Amino acid sequence: MKNLLRLVVTLFAAAFLFSACEGPMGPAGADGKDGADGKDANETCKLCHNSTTVDAKVLEYSYSLHYKGDAYTIATMDNCVPCHSHQAFMHVVKNNTPATFTQNPSDPSRYINNYSVPASAMGLPNPISCFTCHSSLHTNYSATEFFPLTTTAAVPLTMWGGAKTVNFAKTSANLCAKCHQPLPVTASSGNVIDYGKLVSEPAATFNLAPVSYRTGIHYATQAVTLSGTGGIEFGTGYTNSPHTSTASCTDCHMATPNRTSGGHSFIAKNNFNGCNTTGCHSGMSASNPSFTATKAEITALIAQLADKINALGGGHDILQKDPKDGSYHGYIDIYDAGANPTGYWRNPSLGSPAFPALTNAQFGAIINFQILVHDGSSGAHNYSYIKKLLENTIAAI
Repeated sequence: MKNLLRLVVTLFAAAFLFSACEGPMGPAGADGKDGADGKDANETCKLCHNSTTVDAKVLEYSYSLHYKGDAYTIATMDNCVPCHSHQAFMHVVKNNTPATFTQNPSDPSRYINNYSVPASAMGLPNPISCFTCHSSLHTNYSATEFFPLTTTAAVPLTMWGGAKTVNFAKTSANLCAKCHQPLPVTASSGNVIDYGKLVSEPAATFNLAPVSYRTGIHYATQAVTLSGTGGIEFGTGYTNSPHTSTASCTDCHMATPNRTSGGHSFIAKNNFNGCNTTGCHSGMSASNPSFTATKAEITALIAQLADKINALGGGHDILQKDPKDGSYHGYIDIYDAGANPTGYWRNPSLGSPAFPALTNAQFGAIINFQILVHDGSSGAHNYSYIKKLLENTIAAI
């Protein structure tokens, strides 16, 4: 045992001695041959981030109302955020949030609009951006990742509580329709009103919802007009123009840019590049007789409908004209301390002159007027449906 211990001590001493006696480091050897250069990461970025692709689209987008309008200013209201913030839109798509109304379990007399996003699911809301419609961006970092789009599924109409659905043949239009559709008119209970009664009981006194300055269906109504689905359809004879089945929103609103229209500006005005394509139109322009005649006819019918609605006031207009531009924006000329302080009519609780009693058909006419004013296409979206909706509504009141 003693001999073994001596051996171990001797080995440790030898190891220490040799390490302590290490000589100076020799000269450095020659450099080895350089390896092949790796791929520059910036080259991957440049596949998209260049003057003809992303940079051009960003410039176009700067002219869009999605970017510079008021789309983001109300992005904290539960029922507005699905279309006014990036996170909320992604939330309703991911969760397939239904466009329905359900009875409030804590108060059976009240209803809840399910198409909303609670603040707890929002975080800090961001504006609509590239990633809102192109949710696959920056996944494989290739020039093909602009598609698929975030959603192209059929769209239940929130105005109708999901009872009506639009589904375009060119399904990219469904992405646009997800937001560009009317919102519901709700009763005091919070439930969507029964629009069917406006047609089936036209002479009955309208009592389905209180009427105020803001009573109506919001601003974006193009899904209804382009699809020919969801107006208050008095009478019969409704048909659709070829745009419904052969065109998409992007064909015209994202056509080859012309100055500040087209592309990702989403502006179609004064840009006929999307019209003058194979299988569509030829020679279409702002001065083309077909275009000017359609616009003049529909504009005249909308004005005729406004006159008939205003005549219901017996000497004072029912519809409000914007004091800034003298145009109708779909509002009703009822006093509102904040939004319409010069409004002529009063709700009964606020004195006189009391807003006139309307029939179901007359209120339905107001909804159709709002749909067509906010559509903004002067018949271009769906001439056949828009013309018939106007003619039948005018006849109904």
